[in-house]
Amino acid sequence: MRQPGDVRRQRILAMVSSRGAARVSDLAEELEVSIVTARRDVEELARAGKLRRGHGVARSIVPVEAPADPMPDNDRAIALMVPERHTYLYETLHGARSTLEEAGMRVVLHIAPKDAGVEQSLVERALADNPQGLLIAPRWRTAEEQEAAGTWLANVDVPMVIMERRPSTGSLLHAVDSVCSDHWYGVYLAVEHLVGLGHRRIVLAARYDSPTARTVRAAFAQIVADRPEIEDAVVVLSGRGAGIDPTDQPPDFATVLREHKATAAVMHGDEDALMLVQQLAEAGVRVPQDCSVVAYDDVVAALGSTPLTAVAPPKAEVGRVAAELLLERLSKPGWGRPRRIELMPELKVRGSTDRLTD
Repeated sequence: MRQPGDVRRQRILAMVSSRGAARVSDLAEELEVSIVTARRDVEELARAGKLRRGHGVARSIVPVEAPADPMPDNDRAIALMVPERHTYLYETLHGARSTLEEAGMRVVLHIAPKDAGVEQSLVERALADNPQGLLIAPRWRTAEEQEAAGTWLANVDVPMVIMERRPSTGSLLHAVDSVCSDHWYGVYLAVEHLVGLGHRRIVLAARYDSPTARTVRAAFAQIVADRPEIEDAVVVLSGRGAGIDPTDQPPDFATVLREHKATAAVMHGDEDALMLVQQLAEAGVRVPQDCSVVAYDDVVAALGSTPLTAVAPPKAEVGRVAAELLLERLSKPGWGRPRRIELMPELKVRGSTDRLTD
């Protein structure tokens, strides 16, 4: 029978007081609850001043003669893999890391280079170290690369959660645990904001070398098609190196705006947006007077000379929720059905958007 919360917390307090210190993961196992539940109980007791909380450890406020060692040396780790030089996903990484370390897990980080096919061999090496579980944010530069990854990633033999990637419907990874931002809703927020300011001609400047980029493009096409008040909408490449083919060159953005008489733009991602805004300034196009701009990612969007209005996916929260889901899997083998969790982005309005004037 499940214990009431107050009874469970009293047991935690007694266990910690008798030992001097205890790992949250050990408390969860002994109480037969999830690590997430045990951690929340420890946090509540710490707020009440009844114990002290460290990284994955609860400590008594009353000294004891021989406290138990809360961190045995034979603990296995969680493998965490993200692409190299990916500032966006590094925020997701830090969200996952903080949650895992609070639960007393050791995190082993693997950075995947840009070379094609390297992720599979890197995952195989990570699994050779016998980790308890795997958190992974694959690069998946192309749709074909994403499809091919399913043939080996679906066979990983430890609990795994895919972060900030939405496996394709019907693919081999469809029934694998995943946590992702709802990028369709993020694009909706951007378009809705611009339409609400009176803009009817909008350009999307977007990358094409990531699952997020492809989702943003598809969402934009659908959303503008469903808005009859939008008179014109066009999609262009956002910058050099933003496409699949390294020789792909983006058009001159100021020229695109003038040809389409566009008064607003959505730009994915932040760095490309900042550079495009600089190009517009050099071409005499003022932001927001001549063109309102919404960036997509909100990693560095606020740092421009004109701080950019931006769609902010919940990057760190995706990592935290993914880590919590993995911890649930570890604490309850065979628990529940696979989960596909989407978290909502938000729009941060700054100085780069304004109401359209005649």
